[in-house]
Amino acid sequence: MTAIRLDGKEVAAAVHAEVAARVDALQQEGITPGLATVLVGDDPASEIYVRSKRRTAERLGIASIHHHLPAESTQREVESLIDHLSVDEAVHGILLQLPLPGDLDGETAVRHIAPAKDADGLHPVSLGSLVLDRPGPRPCTPSGVLRILDHYGIETEGSEVVVVGRSFLVGRPLSIMLSGRERNATVTLAHSRTRHLPAMCRRADILVTAVGSPKMVTAEWVKPGATVVDVGTNRTEAGLVGDADFDDVAGVAGAITPVPGGVGPMTIAMLMSNTVGLAEVSARS
Repeated sequence: MTAIRLDGKEVAAAVHAEVAARVDALQQEGITPGLATVLVGDDPASEIYVRSKRRTAERLGIASIHHHLPAESTQREVESLIDHLSVDEAVHGILLQLPLPGDLDGETAVRHIAPAKDADGLHPVSLGSLVLDRPGPRPCTPSGVLRILDHYGIETEGSEVVVVGRSFLVGRPLSIMLSGRERNATVTLAHSRTRHLPAMCRRADILVTAVGSPKMVTAEWVKPGATVVDVGTNRTEAGLVGDADFDDVAGVAGAITPVPGGVGPMTIAMLMSNTVGLAEVSARS
């Protein structure tokens, strides 16, 4: 068996086209969606991520409003900037690049983002809306996972899904989204300390890995024909690799996302979609 390669770049391109059309419609009404990015410190990886997000926004017609604070910034300085952006009418979405350096508290800082401008979908109000199945921005990476499944016609209703990884960025919100009424999957949320984890994973019709452990998942963990969505991004001497051993797993799975080029491009694509969605809501209010 040779698994179908689930190409995140292809799916992201489709999302970008949709976003560009929605931006054009807003501009016809005299509204230009604005995405404010806040980067604190000089972490090279964070700088690359933010630069990529800004370039994508500009290419799609979204105004990029960037603020770069020094690593020595205080908690209050970071929160004051976010407070200012939250009332700026030119800003429709705010992204605080995490993690913050030093002793700065990213979770507390995120709470200062106005829920109506939460482009990342990580504010407690947004996560509460997710749990209650109410409208609101959804976390970008889980949204990207679902969009990949939809693009390739992979059915979630009635499927048994195992999500390995319980972070509030990916695992927890994704498990809620998959088990909701729109998806109707039966979901098990596991983690690195789950007993008999390989056996649990072998039950899954859809296996999502998001633990940050290079090539942890091998063919023995995968049910023949299952879909494997690899959210892990691990930097090794050989380059970026996922949580799944791609070559090994691809011989058993029915479909699999690569690393890089799988879920990664979708995170930025869904950030753009969220930003335009927030601008659309603002235009109607």
